[in-house]
Amino acid sequence: MKKELKDTIIVELGEKLKAYPHFYLVDLTGLNAEKTSDLRRKCFKNDIKLLVVKNTLLHKAFEASDIDFSPLYECLKGNTAVMFAETANVPAKLIKDYVKEGIPALKGAYAEESFFVGADKLDELVAIKSKNELIADVVALLQSPIKNVVSALNAGGKIHGLLDAIAERNQ
Repeated sequence: MKKELKDTIIVELGEKLKAYPHFYLVDLTGLNAEKTSDLRRKCFKNDIKLLVVKNTLLHKAFEASDIDFSPLYECLKGNTAVMFAETANVPAKLIKDYVKEGIPALKGAYAEESFFVGADKLDELVAIKSKNELIADVVALLQSPIKNVVSALNAGGKIHGLLDAIAERNQ
């Protein structure tokens, strides 16, 4: 591979590292053509950009980045593919679907400005809530007290009616 081509690839990887807030390093060794195509299709449907990269070029892109990716350097061995995503837990859920077969194997990840190294971190990554999920949780928490007040007020009207009926009977 010519040096100009390598430099271009390093720059493109650097741009993707800046453009996407989350990425996963996975090992696709052992996937046949059919399963690889299936994985690529699922990545496309979930807005995940899947790239197979050379470890040395990715290492150089990491070094050129403003962020210190040194915790992920040890993951750059063997076959490496990168899954870039806008939402932190989407690639983890996709990998979890395949985990029964052991492929793709999670090597490491950068999600929510944190590093996760090793396949044992997959459950933690799946548990990360997306921005939309957190907003939904906050809205549900805010609505709960309001619903209680409204239902108490509605019940209060019924109680008031019952008290009036009892008062009239006693007169």
